[in-house]
Amino acid sequence: MDKTAFLAAAEQHCQRLGCKLTALRRRVLELVLGYPGVVKAYQVLADLQKERGVAAPPTVYRALDFLVENGLLHRVEALNGFIVCEHFDCPHEGMILVCERCGGVTELDATGPMAALRDASAAAGFAVTPQNLVLTGTCQACRA
Repeated sequence: MDKTAFLAAAEQHCQRLGCKLTALRRRVLELVLGYPGVVKAYQVLADLQKERGVAAPPTVYRALDFLVENGLLHRVEALNGFIVCEHFDCPHEGMILVCERCGGVTELDATGPMAALRDASAAAGFAVTPQNLVLTGTCQACRA
């Protein structure tokens, strides 16, 4: 993923939504982009504190929340962290594949499979909350 192109597209995405990618929000996004897999809020906080000396946890959490709310990041509850959403320009539910060996993360658009799961759940009288599906296993590179 080309960081410069991603950040430019993220800026345009926010403008289309009528919100602002402030300098701090952009920096938090840049930091998350720098991690190969799931990043935890405290890692972003530590990086900002190294750069700026002082960074308050609520500031980082608000920036992360903004990025999630506007589709630029996914919160991965099962792993207590965040990943970059490479498909932020279209609404979708993601399938997040996490390699148990290297920690690498791949996000796929799982709108179709999630619809099938939602239909099966509805047939059982259960309403599924929209969410991302996290699957763990071994990536192709680690299997080679």
